[in-house]
Amino acid sequence: MDKFLDTPVDNQSNMLISCTTVIAVKVGDASGADPTIKTTILYNSGNTVTLTHGTVSANEMRDSIQDAMEEALKTSWTDVAFAYVPAKAITAVSVA
Repeated sequence: MDKFLDTPVDNQSNMLISCTTVIAVKVGDASGADPTIKTTILYNSGNTVTLTHGTVSANEMRDSIQDAMEEALKTSWTDVAFAYVPAKAITAVSVA
């Protein structure tokens, strides 16, 4: 069963971000740039989701996402969307 983080995004509807087939959550955008305001989720398919968020230190946002995904995956198979409270407000989500 697929699992998703029900993720609040400023001035937009919540986004559902897949917890399935994630191979890494990395600091910065896909190239590693903007490490304090962007975090990228890499999927087995080659797709990425890049979150733009408030300024964080070191691995704060990456750890927040990874911890939430771990908790979501522990829930019952009937609980598909897990309410995610990010470490910092997310202002944009980019899917590639």
